[in-house]
Amino acid sequence: MKKQICTLLCVIMIAALAGCGKANDTAPSEATKDTVSATQQPTAATEAPAQPATAAATQAPATQAPPATAAPQPATQPPQVEEAAPEKVLEMKIGDTPVAVAWEDNDAVAALKEYCRDQILTIPTSMYGGFEQVGSIGTSLPQNDVQTTAQSGDIMLYSGDQIVVFYGSNSWAYTRLGRITDKSQDELTALLANGDTTIAISFV
Repeated sequence: MKKQICTLLCVIMIAALAGCGKANDTAPSEATKDTVSATQQPTAATEAPAQPATAAATQAPATQAPPATAAPQPATQPPQVEEAAPEKVLEMKIGDTPVAVAWEDNDAVAALKEYCRDQILTIPTSMYGGFEQVGSIGTSLPQNDVQTTAQSGDIMLYSGDQIVVFYGSNSWAYTRLGRITDKSQDELTALLANGDTTIAISFV
């Protein structure tokens, strides 16, 4: 009887041991499952790709310097043009009255200009014939005498060294010097027909 009981207990123990072995082979422990899960689950730290540096940090364009401004150039001054000196002209007075004269372009007038360049030529004149005033220039001028009928206002060279200013008319051989242009016959008569006078000629 004892032998049968022992045999039964041995069978039960063997069956129990066999069941435990099978359970150990097929059902892993919860700790093992957790370990496997932990190793197979990628962490956010390992799987997240590294983000590239921001464009603002790595690709910020360099600040462009403003273009250099050229220094202003001084305004170019136009070349200075020297003004020509006013042309000198012969001027004439009868007494204290200036008269405008259209002078001839001849050798006698050119010589008269030279003679008056450094001085005022003052000529005392006298009435003659009731139509003219005549006086000595004090030097001889080139002559080109032509038979002429002089009229009021004419200025003539007579005999190379005499100046004649007409307020009337006369015919003779003269070299013409010029003509008074701003006085009528009556005005010239008032200037020249009242006795001796003075004629002043200057080159200014």
